[in-house]
Amino acid sequence: MPQGVAFATIAGLPPEYGLYTAMVTPILAALFGSSLHLVSGPTTAISIVVFSAISHHAEAGSAEFISLTLTLTFLAGVYQLVFGLDRLGAMVNFVSHTVVIGFTAGAAILIASSQLKHITGIFVPKGESFIHTLIDLYQGAGEANIYLIVIALATLITAVLTKKLFPKLPNLLLGDLCINRDD
Repeated sequence: MPQGVAFATIAGLPPEYGLYTAMVTPILAALFGSSLHLVSGPTTAISIVVFSAISHHAEAGSAEFISLTLTLTFLAGVYQLVFGLDRLGAMVNFVSHTVVIGFTAGAAILIASSQLKHITGIFVPKGESFIHTLIDLYQGAGEANIYLIVIALATLITAVLTKKLFPKLPNLLLGDLCINRDD
């Protein structure tokens, strides 16, 4: 459920839509799904795609944005149903592994670049493309908050070192706890 809320936020939707998706989708997948390995529910990549597709047409979180998002997801479901009825799932076998790796790497870069505004404290308008985000960050480099950058780097270094030195410990949690103490 927390991931559903996070994915809704990434997609520019109110958090309750993430809860709806986290509850309804697994039920439908259990009833009608055909694969044990299928991801049923929101994912980071889909959330980014939805946000980037709709954000140019409406303000994130607005009624129009929600309406467009619901229309997009309905149409995606119709396409999936038609493809499933036509037994076109075998077409996935023709997508090469490098295409999947490229898509995953692209999604990772988009996620990382979208979080740089929080790490640096530089204002970047919502809905910016990857290039425009980098341009905004470059132009606002003089306004960067050094304290945020130090905290982010210390958290990252703590998490990476914990993962290397103590692989059984929850490295991300420890990285967060070491830096964000209430003293």
